[in-house]
Amino acid sequence: MKLPRYCRQKSLKNGRRGYFFEPPTWARNEGCPVRAEALGEDYATALNRTKNILLPAFDSWRSGGLTDMVPASPVPGTFDWLVGVFKANHRWREIDFKTQRSYDQGLALFANHELNDGSRAGSKQIADFSKAFVDAVYANLLVVQYKDADGNIVKRERRRFANAAMTACRRAWFVGQRAQETKVPAINPFSRMGLKSRAPGQALRETPTATWEELVAFRQAAERLGYHSIATAALLTWEWLQREEHIFGVFEIEHYRPKERPNSVRIMHPKNGEEAWWPLVDENSVLLFPELMAELDALKDSVASGLAFRRDHAHRRSPTPLPWITERKDLRYLRHVVKKIIIAAGLRNELSFTSFRHGGFTEGADSDLTDAELRAAGRHRSRLQLPTYAKRTRKQLIVAAKKRREERARTTLLSEGVLAPHSSIVSSNRHA
Repeated sequence: MKLPRYCRQKSLKNGRRGYFFEPPTWARNEGCPVRAEALGEDYATALNRTKNILLPAFDSWRSGGLTDMVPASPVPGTFDWLVGVFKANHRWREIDFKTQRSYDQGLALFANHELNDGSRAGSKQIADFSKAFVDAVYANLLVVQYKDADGNIVKRERRRFANAAMTACRRAWFVGQRAQETKVPAINPFSRMGLKSRAPGQALRETPTATWEELVAFRQAAERLGYHSIATAALLTWEWLQREEHIFGVFEIEHYRPKERPNSVRIMHPKNGEEAWWPLVDENSVLLFPELMAELDALKDSVASGLAFRRDHAHRRSPTPLPWITERKDLRYLRHVVKKIIIAAGLRNELSFTSFRHGGFTEGADSDLTDAELRAAGRHRSRLQLPTYAKRTRKQLIVAAKKRREERARTTLLSEGVLAPHSSIVSSNRHA
């Protein structure tokens, strides 16, 4: 077995082998404070103390403290090393910022978990990883305990966080195995763990879904409060089924009706990296999204370039309106404003901006859209989905938009005039 620097193996009187740390003679003559010592008979214990305590102390004395300022490199073959391989690979750079942050948290949660022997899980050699070991760590990560104000020990399950950590570790292992095929075992112990999204007996948590009536009320309240950009963005996420990260962080004004495609809009999906061109008119040149297009046309006249949706008020540090999304891809301020609008509109408190996207999907299902039409609209991937061609996708999007507008008109008629149609919001904006 390979031993670190200044670590020696000797035969003891009892016939067994012992380990000793012995600094060089020149270091002892120069007054090195790190003395020779016996490390016992256990190889793992001797290795851990030598590499993590004695050698760092020796190097610190020899360099005059300079090595204390340099972060220690992970030992080759450990889980910490595997994480480094993953983040150095080009596949890590292809992951969107939000997923990178989630992976960072999950990998750190597993790596920093303290094992029974006092060491970190990240310091263990991945060649020694087994499915039982990973399952045991997952079981410990699944439940966190802490003391409340009265000193009582409280246990809380964090299933979503623990599941995300296992997903990140599985992805890191697969990427590392392709990058370092000879060093990373082919069998991934994080694969096929059978992770459950909720505890046994726990009720299914449904995603809050907004109705068309709630969307109209939300938009009216946003207009009253002066948040015109959020009012338009809410209709966009309903019509085009886009995530808020795309609308406020990727969608640029140049994507809407560019010169080369005046009757289309370019949709980028940052989560899966796909690009799609939505048609804005049908085969008879009839507008598919007249209300939304009217607002986006007006927005295109006022915004020269860059992100389409920006804050509706000036910032003290910027002469131009700032984007709703920050440089760190954070949308907390936007969500705060959205919640403010929801309260002003008198809507359900559990609603969020994402609820309007789910409402659009629900409207599509109620309009008898096929699975293929819904997948084409939401750009969702499926193993069973046949390759989608541009011509076929365009036809599906046109049919889907027509079906949804027919269903919306029927619902509005059944409401007997209680709900003001969306066109009234557009007309009031034009006369404002």
